[in-house]
Amino acid sequence: MRESIDNVNHQNRRGDDDVLELVHSVMHQFRALQYQRLRDGPHDITHMESKVLGFFAQHPGATQTELAEHSGRDKAQLARLIKRLLEIGLLEREADAEDRRQLRLQLTDAGHAVQRSLHQQRQRLAKAAIAGLSPAEHAQLKDLLQRLQSNLGQA
Repeated sequence: MRESIDNVNHQNRRGDDDVLELVHSVMHQFRALQYQRLRDGPHDITHMESKVLGFFAQHPGATQTELAEHSGRDKAQLARLIKRLLEIGLLEREADAEDRRQLRLQLTDAGHAVQRSLHQQRQRLAKAAIAGLSPAEHAQLKDLLQRLQSNLGQA
């Protein structure tokens, strides 16, 4: 299948003041490819469902409230996502030992398998993105992006 990239609102800019536009464009292209691979892949999950799986992979036993605080997403939207992931067997819940009203969520074995697969897919795409860069160029690019991030954090 031919890959398509969403080029809406992306112009070919070349000035120093457009560095952040280029960074945005690269990330938009990366995300578009991720979404396409999710749609075309073997796992019947959406991008947001993959983000929820990623959160609980990193924070096993967290609550829906903790996910909402971390993501900034609407609690109702997260409740629907979690409900579906529970229904398809990628998440499981259990009552908190100290507060039975609190439900703790974690990945099932199937959820871990899907999460590993998605992580590997992301790593392959990231590797393709830096193909052709020497180790020194890769290190320099990483350093420059970290400096941009730091500069923006101080702004």
